[in-house]
Amino acid sequence: MPLKNTPRPLWLTFDCYGTLIQWDEGLQEAVRELLARKGAAGTPPEELIAVYDRHEHALEQTPPQRSFREVSGEGLQRTLAELGLPESPGDAGLLAGRIGAMPPFPEVVGVLRTLKAAGHRLAIVSNTDDDIIAGNVAQLGGLIDRVITAQQASAYKPDRRLFDHAHAQLGVQPAEVVHICASPHLDHAAAREIGFRCIWVDRGSGRRLLPDYQPDATVGDLRGVVDLFATLGW
Repeated sequence: MPLKNTPRPLWLTFDCYGTLIQWDEGLQEAVRELLARKGAAGTPPEELIAVYDRHEHALEQTPPQRSFREVSGEGLQRTLAELGLPESPGDAGLLAGRIGAMPPFPEVVGVLRTLKAAGHRLAIVSNTDDDIIAGNVAQLGGLIDRVITAQQASAYKPDRRLFDHAHAQLGVQPAEVVHICASPHLDHAAAREIGFRCIWVDRGSGRRLLPDYQPDATVGDLRGVVDLFATLGW
């Protein structure tokens, strides 16, 4: 359904990493440092990241439920083993520490301030731990009203339980939110199942839409959300 035919949302929910926070850029920087420490600077960071992503997503969906800190640590351990790279005791700590320090995209704080001034309530729904995301949220100018994590819900996207938990915590029905995200694989899959409205932030990272789902709108960065809402009178 086109957004112009739907009511103003009670809450805006955001994915964090890749949408608000520079995930790809920060992860590549961390991986380059990791490879340099191991004398493997010639290994393309993208190669390690692709293997890591596969292990991370598999671990998130494999019982028992683990914290993201545990998932990222074990995912990195499996990645290094698969690539034949040596493991060091500080590897997992380096990665988790870098995630919490990743900064927002340049336009994000200004856009959040504009949305807040327009009366929108803002929440983050993220596949992470409370202590890790705290460092990222601290860089968002105190503009986020609620932060809901996989740790709180005991479920990772694309499992709908994380979004069901978020909507219950916010006191809304799925139709009363608009979710803003960068990840087709995780967030669009949940939007397809649950039916909440969804705006895709396509920052040109190469991520592709699911074959059987089309977001309600697509923008190039978060400024496009402000422009879109202006046309809708939101």
